[in-house]
Amino acid sequence: MHELILWCGFLGAWLLVAGPIYQALLELRDEDVERDRIVAVAHQVSRPEPVSPWWWLIPPAAYLIHKARSDRYQREVMLRLPDDDFTAFVSFTNKAQGWLMVGAGGCLIAVKETWELTEHSEWPGWLFWVLVVVMLVLSVGHVAFRSARERALVAHRAGASAQR
Repeated sequence: MHELILWCGFLGAWLLVAGPIYQALLELRDEDVERDRIVAVAHQVSRPEPVSPWWWLIPPAAYLIHKARSDRYQREVMLRLPDDDFTAFVSFTNKAQGWLMVGAGGCLIAVKETWELTEHSEWPGWLFWVLVVVMLVLSVGHVAFRSARERALVAHRAGASAQR
């Protein structure tokens, strides 16, 4: 019975990785973000000058200078965006951040459950890493497959509707 519970935890945890990735794809795709308009505004703002290579002799200072310039640039772009685009962009980034946190939490739980399964089964340590990579690929692959399948179904239906 203990082994069955370990397998349930392992599979359930990996579903907590694939599920949020898929849900994020669905929700973020439906967000009304006009990427072209945001890019156009970004091109109107002059890009910050790169940090002098000399500053990289003191990496923390170079990083802080780079970050300050980048933050200033981003603030300027956000200030120039029309209100609707700014609101849509903030909504998109907030949802993306939320789903990123849910997915990362699920991934951490999945890694823990994978470790417990491999440890209980007395499998070699390298198999743990193989399982983690395979399950990550399967999780992302499932989402990519579902998305591609949906696009194909929509395109097929649009083509069939056009022929009527």
